[in-house]
Amino acid sequence: MVVQHNMQAANANRMLNVTTSAQSKSTEKLSSGYRINRAADDAAGLTISEKMRKQIRGLDRASTNAEDGVSSVQTAEGALTEVHSMLQRMNELATQAANGTNSKDSDRQAIQDEIDQLTTEIDRVAETTKFNETYLLKGEDGTKTINLGAHDAGLKGKITDNGDGTATFVMNELKAGDSVSIGGKNYTIGSTADDAKDLIKAGTNKDMKTYTINGTVFKADDTKVYRADGTTELTKGDLGDTANAADKASLTDLQNFAAKAGSKVSDGTTTLTVMNDEKDADGNANADGIDDNNPSIISKSKAYEYAKNELLAANSIGDTEGNVGVTNTDNTFTINVAQAKVANSLSFSLHVGSDADMTNKIQVSIDSMDTASLGIKGINVKDDSGNAATYAIDAISDAISKVSSQRSSLGAVQNRLEHTINNLDNVVENTTTAESRIRDTDMAEEMVNYSKNNILAQAGQSMLAQANQSNQGVLSLLQ
Repeated sequence: MVVQHNMQAANANRMLNVTTSAQSKSTEKLSSGYRINRAADDAAGLTISEKMRKQIRGLDRASTNAEDGVSSVQTAEGALTEVHSMLQRMNELATQAANGTNSKDSDRQAIQDEIDQLTTEIDRVAETTKFNETYLLKGEDGTKTINLGAHDAGLKGKITDNGDGTATFVMNELKAGDSVSIGGKNYTIGSTADDAKDLIKAGTNKDMKTYTINGTVFKADDTKVYRADGTTELTKGDLGDTANAADKASLTDLQNFAAKAGSKVSDGTTTLTVMNDEKDADGNANADGIDDNNPSIISKSKAYEYAKNELLAANSIGDTEGNVGVTNTDNTFTINVAQAKVANSLSFSLHVGSDADMTNKIQVSIDSMDTASLGIKGINVKDDSGNAATYAIDAISDAISKVSSQRSSLGAVQNRLEHTINNLDNVVENTTTAESRIRDTDMAEEMVNYSKNNILAQAGQSMLAQANQSNQGVLSLLQ
């Protein structure tokens, strides 16, 4: 029996310390809710958990980034909705101004006043629309020169944008006798004397040809000319040749008769009007391609000249750089399209991932949406003819199309971002579930451990007390 070393008490104390330590850890896990409170609890699990936490928090922020992106896109698209409304009103006003019933002064001036206000408001919207101090519709610092769309001025033909600042317009080829509308006016392509002669061709006795010249019907074969009955021959006098009035008229005589200035000649299929073009508009002896008696009858080259002028007017709308020009070879026109100097497009990236990966960036690009960029800067509908308003309709249509394209692009980005947000939230949810399994305390299991350790602690305390009493027997020996 010894008193220096009470091994029973030492053993009971050691086990009680083990139990107390385990009980303390269980208490910590139950009170914190975490299975891993320090690296010693699970070194590998802590490493995995922290990596997951980095991903979760990064993805949470990325989801918020995407939501901010949606808000900015919605802000820009909402402003463009109003720009669209103003452009539609401008289109309505231009259509009204193009009508010939307007008073040349007051009506079109009132329309122009409203259009001026609308263009000013479009510029104001582009200048002031912003999200978190970022201006969304006025572009970025720096400028670029853009090419505006080419217009055909309502002429019949095909226009092709060459992609290099020029366009080619091939007008339907005109022939003598054709009717054509240029700049809202109708013209007839006058013929030359040779055109009229070429229309009068020889027939045969069995197949005489019929012609109508200035309302009179003639028939002709390869040698003779007859009245409408096809049997009564005509003399040269019948065709106005007084010097040789008694001679029989030939096919050549009929051709010369048809080729006189002002004659209207038809072979039943084609009708020609021989131009009387000996004086210019000032009355001087100088052919100008316009019939002296009827200005609606013009030469083919004059028609192409008129078309060139109208193409120049139609394509000058929105030009701020003085680039517009039109050249032609007959019915083929080369157009230097209008150009405008505008701000660079606004471009920013939305970071929608948790890693430093460029594929986690979604690019958003928004063009400048002021009137210069839309090709309607300084648009005018006030002229006497209404042609300016007519051509303005095309320019406004291009502007509407450009805004539609930008809104469509923004809508596509918004839809993409909404899918991105859904995906990010799904990844966060599943990753959080996995991290929870590693890091969180299983409360039911830990309560079992806590209860066990609590009982063991009480038992240990009891056994320690009993062990301390075991040495009391020594005192009986000392009495």
